[in-house]
Amino acid sequence: MSTTEIASLEAQLQKLDVSTPIPPYNAADFLVNPIDIYRAYLADTVAAILPIVNPQLVYDSIQWTNNPAHGDLIVVTPKLRLKGTKPAEIVVNLVSKFPPSKLFSKPTASGIHLQVCFSPETLPQLLIPYILDRRSAYGSDAVAGLRDRSKPTSAKKKIIVEFSSPNIAKEFHAGHLRSTIIGAYISNLYKIMGWEVVNMNYLGDWGKQFGLVAIGWERFGSEEAFKNHPLSHLLEVYVKASALFKKEKEKVEETKARKEDTSELESQGIFAERDAFFSRLEAREPDALALWRRFRDISIQRYTEVYARLNTFFDDYSGESQIDPKTIDKVQRLLTEKGVLEESNGALLIDFKKHGAKKMDVAIVRNRQGTSTYLLRDLAAVLEREEKYGFDKIIYVVSSEQDMYLQRLFKSIELMGFNTLASKLQHINFGKVQGMSSRMGKVELLGDILDKCGEKTHEKMKENEVKYKQVEDPVTTADTVGISAMMVQDMTGKRVHDYPFDFERMTSFEGDTGPYLQYSHARLCSIMRKSGYTNEDLQKADLSLLREKAAIETLRLLAQYPDVTHTAFKNLEPTTIVGYLFKLTHQISSGYDNLRVVDIREGRDVSIARAAYYDCARQVMFNALSLLGIKPVERYALEESLRLGCITD
Repeated sequence: MSTTEIASLEAQLQKLDVSTPIPPYNAADFLVNPIDIYRAYLADTVAAILPIVNPQLVYDSIQWTNNPAHGDLIVVTPKLRLKGTKPAEIVVNLVSKFPPSKLFSKPTASGIHLQVCFSPETLPQLLIPYILDRRSAYGSDAVAGLRDRSKPTSAKKKIIVEFSSPNIAKEFHAGHLRSTIIGAYISNLYKIMGWEVVNMNYLGDWGKQFGLVAIGWERFGSEEAFKNHPLSHLLEVYVKASALFKKEKEKVEETKARKEDTSELESQGIFAERDAFFSRLEAREPDALALWRRFRDISIQRYTEVYARLNTFFDDYSGESQIDPKTIDKVQRLLTEKGVLEESNGALLIDFKKHGAKKMDVAIVRNRQGTSTYLLRDLAAVLEREEKYGFDKIIYVVSSEQDMYLQRLFKSIELMGFNTLASKLQHINFGKVQGMSSRMGKVELLGDILDKCGEKTHEKMKENEVKYKQVEDPVTTADTVGISAMMVQDMTGKRVHDYPFDFERMTSFEGDTGPYLQYSHARLCSIMRKSGYTNEDLQKADLSLLREKAAIETLRLLAQYPDVTHTAFKNLEPTTIVGYLFKLTHQISSGYDNLRVVDIREGRDVSIARAAYYDCARQVMFNALSLLGIKPVERYALEESLRLGCITD
């Protein structure tokens, strides 16, 4: 019997001698989160002991704990708002009066907290069918059919996630990795939470930096080198042009620091050539557009190849060049009408200090030459996106180095009179990849890094000749696992922390790594292949036979997964999912010796029950890895690890 409808879920509970219907509570979602079922029954039990407390208040005081040593749920007694009784005394009273339950073990007191564990006798029988019925939808809110059909459904909210967004004519390097994988992860999170998501890659394909590339091409460009290695050669051209430009730029910055006029300096040398080329672009001169289009097309082609390897795809491949000049003019007009724009030495600017934002200082929106700046074009982009998509939210996944710029962008939308629109804009920042500078040529090209990761993994796989031959496509598998190593190493720490680029550390196979997670998933796939059981077999398993402590401890973690994804949705931290995965894999691996499936003396029924348990663990691992944007592999030929103590085929 499926558990995907309330009636069938309650029938399952009745088999466990649990009274029904499930007690209803606000915010409880019984068809999506199994812990909400436990919360509801726990709230009813506590409310029966403390009848003067509102049951909904009890439900709201119940929290899940990510440390199984502290129980599965805790009741935070100060939140019950009982006056005249100390919280610790309330806990003691609850422990003494807590009735026998099919769902819970006897609770324990811990200061102001009542600690409650799920009953090991009934947890497998409730949770395993729950996960098997939902499969890839477990942990997701975006599941058609898993809602009370009597309740009205609202239209999906729409979000644009803008991420990656490299500059054209410059190689896609390791510095772009963070925006790409964090952005894809955030996109996946919003999808499983039921939002309609538009993945947008907003290319830096316009502006003065392209003028610098054009200058470099004129001086240092080689058709032969471009043909063989187009983006690497364009990066080389850009680095050389930047070196020529460096002294001029430093002199201009020194002059600005003295608050002196820089117009004469900017009308000479590389400055003048760069600005002149961009002016030609804005004027849509054919020769300038032809060069720009040539470099843009080859850049997008190469980026797309890298994105495919990172399991990342975009719905909107846009760019600054796609902004309608009429929209840019509209933004300028609105800013002028609101009295926001000022003219200074031929340039148009916003003095944010005069509008209550002293820390934002001054930003130019049009240069002396009349060309637009990033800010003016990005303001126009917001208006065009609002018209095209009617979004509820935009998230910009951009380095913390651009914190000030995004603050200015959002403030400018307010100054234009669009307060509601400004409230829909959010910047999710992250630390930089240290030691990376395309201007200085200190860059590890991302395509090369991915190749190295795959090659290193491939060599490790070949050390086990027997298992290596069993992998259908070892090169692709090695590439996938190598990329996992890089992604997990990046996502292990808080996203706001700076990221020191270290290839050796990135591709390490020691300890908690991407390869370890892939290995663990592949091992679970191996168990299921060797068992030979079908999904129908698993659905009929006698789960009362699953009593081993290692299995129960794993199931307690599996039950947490929907709450983990909701926590991740609130903090948008990849490390929330990564940390959960490592905790889960460690727990699973601790039980392999005592929870064998094939050729066991306990018999077929126990074998099927254990296989159902392992398949649930595999499914949750699959869901979590996929949420991170990682492709889970099913066969993995690395030698067994002494720490893991297990073998996979």
